[in-house]
Amino acid sequence: MRIFDPHIHMTSRITDDYERMYAAGVRAVVEPAFWQGQPRTNVGSFLDYFDALLGWEPYRAAQYGIQHRCALALNPKEAGDPRCAGVLAELPRYLLKDAVVAVGEVGYDSMTAREEEVFEAQLTMAAEADLPVLVHTPHRDKTAGTRRTLDVVAASGLPPERVLVDHLNELTVGMVADSGCWMGFSIYPDTKMDPDRMVAILKEYGTARMLVNSAADWGRSDPLKTRQVADAMAAAGFTADDVERVLWHNPVAFYGQSGRLALDDHPAEAPAEYAGNTIKRG
Repeated sequence: MRIFDPHIHMTSRITDDYERMYAAGVRAVVEPAFWQGQPRTNVGSFLDYFDALLGWEPYRAAQYGIQHRCALALNPKEAGDPRCAGVLAELPRYLLKDAVVAVGEVGYDSMTAREEEVFEAQLTMAAEADLPVLVHTPHRDKTAGTRRTLDVVAASGLPPERVLVDHLNELTVGMVADSGCWMGFSIYPDTKMDPDRMVAILKEYGTARMLVNSAADWGRSDPLKTRQVADAMAAAGFTADDVERVLWHNPVAFYGQSGRLALDDHPAEAPAEYAGNTIKRG
């Protein structure tokens, strides 16, 4: 089984997670730029972070047999902070990098006017860079936030098939399905979605334009949730082709619109540095 986690924050994870992910079938990930928990106070801290997503993290992932790509943006949580405004001037040169397969995460946190300005600006950047977009829907007032998100996306003129609207649930999936955008679902231990709820949505809406991610980060989360969804789909009667479509082919199709994904469809075995669940370090 091949799994592509289309939204995970590996900067927040330990190397043991990479080993566990490989053993579970994960062969590729996309890491979107996000809020790291501690507010950043200057543009330089973002640039160091972007450089790490382009250099160090792909190298670290490769040691464990996993292909790493990223999406870059000024995230919604920090979009309203005036100390971070200069990030927008720096982004266009970063969006030219080969490992950048989307603009993201963009969207709303508190649905302020400034967040909307930054959201709109980055949708324009995505169009200019010819990249797809990963959109974060707010954790609070999600239905209204998702509806407003779709209005802003429509007004941008971006083709809906180049937009992934993420963190959806039973209350928001229908409007995104109708919009023509891709639908993203984050599977968490306690919040967001769980594997059984995800399976119920797939039964109702089908597998087209559906992406399942772990969104694992520094909070309570689990980078193996994608595999749990795959197992739940199989137990519920979905075919192996259905599972592979959702867990591999759909993220490949979405991020492949960047023209930069260039994944090995048949990744090599895990490097010899670790075998028998023992990693050689140092």
